[in-house]
Amino acid sequence: MAEAMFRQMVADHHLTDQIIVDSAGTSNEEEGNPVHPGTRKILTKYHLSADGLISRPLTTTDFATADYLICMDDMNLAHVQQMAPADSHAALYAIFDLIPNKKGQEIPDPWYTHRFQDTYDSLALALPSWLAFFEQQLN
Repeated sequence: MAEAMFRQMVADHHLTDQIIVDSAGTSNEEEGNPVHPGTRKILTKYHLSADGLISRPLTTTDFATADYLICMDDMNLAHVQQMAPADSHAALYAIFDLIPNKKGQEIPDPWYTHRFQDTYDSLALALPSWLAFFEQQLN
């Protein structure tokens, strides 16, 4: 969901040639699967495309090619920190790190909670701050 939402934001700001948006999981359990039906329902509701969204696990290549890795919850952040090779240049963040009154909070995985609208609402709060941050980094 976050990938689809952020891709649209990046496109709306005409930054697709400067910002690459991708997502990956910390496990390979869902590898190759399309988005969850609950996610698809929310994306459809907000006229966001799920095209090309296929689950894949985080790889060592991601640590070499990504400038930023943003995690939705503390468990995944800890897992990503453990997975990170010593020579990784990717900066690791939690999703709410840029929002002072939300810093330290998480976005629970809707795969477990089935609260897809809550996930969308939380992402809609967090992602604009990330876009502003990246725009600043580009200038």
